[in-house]
Amino acid sequence: MDELLWHQYALIGLIFVWSGFVRSGLGFGGAVLALPFLMLILNDALIFLPLIAVHLIFFSTLIMLQSARSKRSGQTSTINWRYLKRCLSIMIIPKIAGVIGLLTLPPVIMSSIIFVIVAAYAIGYIINNPISIKTRFQEYVFLGLGAYISGTSLTGAPLIIPVFVSKISKYELRDTLFVLWWVLTLIKLISFVIAGVDLQLIHHLWLLPCSFIGHILGQRMHNYLVTQETPTFFRVLGCALLIVSLTGLVKSIAF
Repeated sequence: MDELLWHQYALIGLIFVWSGFVRSGLGFGGAVLALPFLMLILNDALIFLPLIAVHLIFFSTLIMLQSARSKRSGQTSTINWRYLKRCLSIMIIPKIAGVIGLLTLPPVIMSSIIFVIVAAYAIGYIINNPISIKTRFQEYVFLGLGAYISGTSLTGAPLIIPVFVSKISKYELRDTLFVLWWVLTLIKLISFVIAGVDLQLIHHLWLLPCSFIGHILGQRMHNYLVTQETPTFFRVLGCALLIVSLTGLVKSIAF
């Protein structure tokens, strides 16, 4: 990434502002809605994934510290630790399998099927007729596949979101997801280090402030969304999931 032109660096900076905004505003989508644009500038996901991973861990840590301060001041915690522990117990093995490539599933076919399923869930939210995760089998399948995809590419969020939406309140959704991403991304980042992938540490010096700008803007959007009526919140969530799914579907076919 050291031989790009100045306007390409400027575009990358803007995309990381966008990534931070989406991630902070919704609690998901920062990677899948940024990678396709980044790869139009430089078609190498392994350059950008370590950058996105480090940023996600950094901002997830900020969210956890903020939640801890709120709890100490007597406010209700915005992180559902009980359900988070349950999900991690389900997801940890598929996550590791995805990281080390234990399963050899055709990535294009698998991704396409997953994004089509998630798009159907998203449309349900948009028309105010959500498809809920009612059985433990559905919960296990969605969390397991989401963890596996997260292990391969850090874009497993669309499968995981419907489960969390069905199980926890909208006030806990974003911050609980941030803690989940922190754990899953740390596993992925460790695998990058073991594999000798360049973490692009020098580029964090200017891209982290770009993401921080997006994070602040996204925080304002999040504060607005959680004060809205529940159907409005779910429609916005559904639209975001639909965009993420369509973007992921196009990316899986195009790249």
